[in-house]
Order: sequence, then structure tokens, then C-alpha cells
Amino acid sequence: MPRKALLWLPVLLAALAGPAVAQKTERVDLALVLAVDVSESVDAARFTLQMDGIATALEAREVQASILSGPHQSMLIALVQWSTRPALSLPWTLLTSAGDVQRFAARVRRLRRASNGFTCMSAALRSIADKLLTQLPVPAERSVVDVSGDGQENCNPPETVDRVRDELAGAGVTVNGLPILEGDEAATLEAWYQDHLIGGPNAFLMPAESFDDFDKAIRRKFVTEISGLSNRMGVREAAR
Repeated sequence: MPRKALLWLPVLLAALAGPAVAQKTERVDLALVLAVDVSESVDAARFTLQMDGIATALEAREVQASILSGPHQSMLIALVQWSTRPALSLPWTLLTSAGDVQRFAARVRRLRRASNGFTCMSAALRSIADKLLTQLPVPAERSVVDVSGDGQENCNPPETVDRVRDELAGAGVTVNGLPILEGDEAATLEAWYQDHLIGGPNAFLMPAESFDDFDKAIRRKFVTEISGLSNRMGVREAAR
């Protein structure tokens, strides 16, 4: 099997097991991609902190209220782990109830690490743009890519993060950033995310001061981006 096909094997397996999205609604308020850094600097403990943080945030009442308070009372969500190559860990899943959200959170907690290579953010964004956002099972009012990580692009990619970001923003997709300010690049990472990553309608940064702070930051970030109210929440928005 070609290498590229292997990266998206979870989608095929999910399709064979049954669709991740039951056709319960004709349109959703938001399609949200969680793009989680699993590069070499993210050890096993840090990986667990990220997955537990995402799951705990989804279990929070204020996050579930945000998901279910829009005009369509529903959203799509998917999770991509990325390092040298992206891997789709959880395909598009429809959330229309608190039970749906709880089940998705439980799946996040059970995830195994996909890889631990370089920090190839450009490749991750390209795969999300070409292979995930083009395959929405239900139309969405808004599309958001939520990128978290502890380092800058270091793969010398054929196209820059800025270029893919601009392409997504031009298509109306919001790219938000959650830089984790721990490690060798802690002092410069927030500015790099601001300059090179975030873009599109109401794009913003929500830094985590450390991996231990990730759960609090991702919870605030979910409420902000799901509600689409970043300009009222005191967060650091994109200048573009």
C-alpha cells in the first residue's frame, strides 16, 4: 500500500466499521479540526497531558453548552496528530448532544500516539486543507483548524506555513493557535505562531504557559472558537 494511503487508513477502517457521522442534521454550526503536535519534543507524559486536557475540556459544562447553543445545536469534530507526517486519528464525528461529546472525549483519552518525528506544521495544514476540510459529511457554517504545539516548523517544507495558512484563510477557514510555552522555544513561540500560523475570520492565539496548563488553555480556547466570540473574549487575535 502506498505510504500516503497508510496515513489515512483510519478513515477507511472507520468507514468499514460504520460511519462516524450519522445523518441527523442537514447543517452544523462548526467544523473543528484539532491538530495536535506529537513531535519528538512531546514525550509520553506530555502526550497524555494533551489528550487528557482535550478530553477534560470537552467534558466541561461550558464547552458542551457552547457546542449545543448555536442555531443548529451541533458541530463536526476531527483530530489529527502531526509530526513528520500527519495522521488522522479520529475522523469527522457529529456532536448533537452531551452524550455525543462525552463519547468523543472518551475516544480521545484512548488514543495511542501516532509518531514522534519532526515539527512539520506545513505538511499537517496541507493534509487538513486537501484531505479533511474537502470531505465534510455535513455542510458547516464555519470551519476552524485548532493547532497546538511546542515548537516552530523545522522540516524545510516545499511550501511555508504562511502560504498554506493564507490559502485556508482565503477560503474562509479560521486557523487558531495554542502555543505551549515550555522547552527550548518557549520565549519565541508565541510570536512565531502570531506571525506565521493564525489567520482567517476572528483568528486568535490562546497560549498555554506549560504542558500542565494545557487543559485550562484548551478549555478557554474551545469556548471562544466554538462560540465565535474571540473579539469579545480578550484573546490575542490575528492582525490580518
